[in-house]
Amino acid sequence: MTAPPRHRFGHLVGAYGLLALGALLFVAFSLALPDTFPTLDSVSAVLSGQSIPALLALGATLPIATGKFDLSIGYGLGLAHVTAMQLLVTAGWSWPLACAVVILGGAAVGAVNGAVVVFARIDSFIATLGTGSVMYAFTGWITDGARIVPGPRGMPEAFTALYDSRFLGLPVSAFYVLALTAVLWLLLERLPLGRYLYVIGSNPRAADLLGIPTRRYVVLAFTGSGLVVGIAGVLLAAQQRIGNPSVGMDYLLPAFVGALLGATAIRPGRANAPGTLVAVTVLAVGLAGIGQLGADFWVTPLFNGSTLLLAVGLAGYAARRQLRRRRAEPSRSLRDLPRVAP
Repeated sequence: MTAPPRHRFGHLVGAYGLLALGALLFVAFSLALPDTFPTLDSVSAVLSGQSIPALLALGATLPIATGKFDLSIGYGLGLAHVTAMQLLVTAGWSWPLACAVVILGGAAVGAVNGAVVVFARIDSFIATLGTGSVMYAFTGWITDGARIVPGPRGMPEAFTALYDSRFLGLPVSAFYVLALTAVLWLLLERLPLGRYLYVIGSNPRAADLLGIPTRRYVVLAFTGSGLVVGIAGVLLAAQQRIGNPSVGMDYLLPAFVGALLGATAIRPGRANAPGTLVAVTVLAVGLAGIGQLGADFWVTPLFNGSTLLLAVGLAGYAARRQLRRRRAEPSRSLRDLPRVAP
C-alpha cells in the first residue's frame, strides 16, 4: 500500500531536513564570508577540529541504541589521553604498544560500565556518572594534577602523524570518522547484532520474549563505546602533544549533541551512524561560521546547549511519531521476528 503524499513528504523532511539545513548553513556562511569560509583551508580546519567530537558522538550512538546513556565518555577520553602520554613520555613505551594498551583499556572500561548498568541495575545516567568520576580520579592520580610535557625531543613523529598527516588533500582524521561511520552503519543496519540492539532499546520486554540476551548485548554496546573512546584518546594525545588532565570534559556536550541530534536524521526516531555524521557536520559548519563571524567566546556553549535541548526534543518527537505509525500499521506476531538461539 502506497503512503499518502503528505506522509511521504513528512518522512523526507524528517529524514533529510537536517542534511538540507547543513547545506543551507554552508551556503549562507559562504555568502557572508566568501573569502574565508568556502576555502580548502577552512574545510580542512573544520574536519580536523571536529574529528574527535565526531568519533565520540559515534561511540555514544551504541549505548543510545539500547536505550542507555554513557556520560563517562568525556572522563574516559581524558583518562585515555593522559594514559597515552604517560606511557609514551614517562614510561618510554613504543607508540604502537602504548596505543594498543590504551585502546584495549578503553574497551575494558566500557565493559565495566556496561556491567555496572546491567548487573547492578543502576540507571545508566547515575552509573556512568559515577564511573566517570572514578576515571577522573585516576586521571588526577596519573598526572598528579599537572600537565605531562614531553622532553626536548618531543613526541615520536610516527605517533603525531596519526593525527597530523593528510590523505587526498584532507586531514586523515576525517577518514577515521568516515571509516567508523561505515563500520557502525554495517553493524547497526545490516547485521543481526544491530537489530538486537534496537529491539532492546525500543522494547526490552519484547527482547526477553524473543530470547535476546539483553545483558550481554548492552555490555557489548558499552564495550564498543569504550573502544571508540580509547581510539579518540590516542588521537587527542597525538593532536595536543601535552597531557592535560582536564581536557576530556570539553568534548562531552558536543558528543552528546551530535549523537542525540543524529537520532532525528536519516532514520528518525533511533540512533544511527549516518544521522550522527550528518548532525556532527551541521554542528561543525555552524560553529565554524559563527567563529569566523567573530562571535564572543560564550556563543559556543550557548550554541551547544541550545542545540542539545533541540536535539532531545526532536528525538522525542520522532520516537513518538514512529510509535504512532507502528500502532497504526497491522501488528506482527512475535513469531515473525528473528529469534536468538539459546
